[in-house]
Amino acid sequence: MLTTIRGFAEPLLTDMAMELVEIQFRREGHGWVLRLFIDKEGGVAIDDCVAVSREISAYLEVEDLIDHAYHLEVSSPGLERPLKKRDDFIRFAGKLVRIKLREPAAGQRVLIGTLQGMEGDSVVLALDGETVRVDMENISKARLTL
Repeated sequence: MLTTIRGFAEPLLTDMAMELVEIQFRREGHGWVLRLFIDKEGGVAIDDCVAVSREISAYLEVEDLIDHAYHLEVSSPGLERPLKKRDDFIRFAGKLVRIKLREPAAGQRVLIGTLQGMEGDSVVLALDGETVRVDMENISKARLTL
């Protein structure tokens, strides 16, 4: 279901000069929530969220993909935006990031450093005056940090 929604949302958002950062569908205290995180150059405004919500709602209503009650939320990924794609690691070079690893690197499982970009399939970080390279496959989570 999420793959189908992503397949509709990504081209829609591209046409709206935005990108889909993440989709979540989970049960929370008040029921099921379908949450889309969107971003664009210069940041997301409330009007962007409303426009995307309207389009996604119409699509979901027609396609009838979810057979039970749920809430749709569309929002910005926030200041601590997740980094998921190769382009994210290139786009946010120069920013402070927090990366959780599957296997330790440089003796640590969590690295906090300045993102330098990509070299091949490795993310490059400046960490305590050293340059550290982490294979993309070894990253379990990455996000901008304050």
